[in-house]
Amino acid sequence: MAGIRRRDAFLRVPATTLGRVRDVPIDEVDALDRDVVAIGTTYAPGTHLPAHRHRRAQFLYGVTGSMRVETADGSWTVPPHRAVLVPPGTEHAVLMDGVSTRSLYLDPRAVPWFPHRCRVVEVSPLLRELVCEAVDVEPRYAPHGRDAALLALVLHEIRRCAPLPLDLPLPADPALRALCRDFLARPRIDVRPEAWAAGLHVSVRTLHRRFTAETGTGLATWRRRACALHALPELAAGRPVAEIAADLGYAGPGAFTTMFTQLLGAPPSAFRDPARQPSPAAASASRADSPSSRPVATRARTWSA
Repeated sequence: MAGIRRRDAFLRVPATTLGRVRDVPIDEVDALDRDVVAIGTTYAPGTHLPAHRHRRAQFLYGVTGSMRVETADGSWTVPPHRAVLVPPGTEHAVLMDGVSTRSLYLDPRAVPWFPHRCRVVEVSPLLRELVCEAVDVEPRYAPHGRDAALLALVLHEIRRCAPLPLDLPLPADPALRALCRDFLARPRIDVRPEAWAAGLHVSVRTLHRRFTAETGTGLATWRRRACALHALPELAAGRPVAEIAADLGYAGPGAFTTMFTQLLGAPPSAFRDPARQPSPAAASASRADSPSSRPVATRARTWSA
C-alpha cells in the first residue's frame, strides 16, 4: 500500500517555506536522492491515519500530544517528547491526539541497523534539538555541507536511543483481537475474564491458553499493561492520577501507581508533559484563589451532652 494520501488529515500550509518541508505527504518528496527527508506536520485533533506503509524507515517524534501506532502484531503508545521507530515497509495505522510531529524518513540503505519491529524510544535533549532543526534543512541539502553533517549526527543519535516498554502485543485471531480493541478503547481492570470467555463461547481456561499462545503474554499482565498505556495520554494532559485510577477500575491511586511503576519502570509523574503543566507562579496563584485557601467565617459551636 502506498504512503498516506488522505491530505484532508493535514492542516495545510505551503509545502515549503524558506526551504522547510511542512505538512506534506512523504509521497511528494520520497524520491529525493538524500538519506534523510525531514517533515514537520500538525494534525487536527482526533486524526486517524488508516493503515499505510512507507518505502523508507520512519522516526516519528511527537513534539506535542500522544500517538498510538498499530500494526498487525501489536500496538505502541507514544507519549509526548518520545518517538516510535517504524521499519520500512511495515503497514501501520496511527491515531493522533493533539499531535504536532517531526518525522524523519530514512533510506533503508543508510540504516541497516534499524529494528525489524516498531519500537518506542526515549529521545535525548540533543536528539530533540537535532530533529527540530532537521525540518528546517533544505530538502536538497548539499551532500558534504553543514546540513549533511547535522543529519548524519541525527542517524548516530537515533541508533543510540533507549527503548521504552510501551508496546502491547495483539492476537491475530479476529474475535480475540476485537475483544482486545474494545478493551483498549475502554479499559477497566475490574472486568472479569469470564466476560471475555463468554464472548468467545469458550471456557476461562481455554481463553487464557489461547491468549498466551497468540500474544506470548498472560491475559492478566496484558490487561494491566493496557491500563497503564491507556493512562499515558491522560497523564500527559495533566489529569489527576486519582481520576485516572478510578476510571480504570482501581481501588485507589496507590494501587494504580504501584502497578504502573512496576510495569513501566517509572512513576506516573515521569510521563507528565511539562508543556501542559502550570508554571509555579500560576499554580501558586491558583492555590491562593482556591476556596480552601480563603478565610472562612466560623461560628462558635454549642455542644450538647
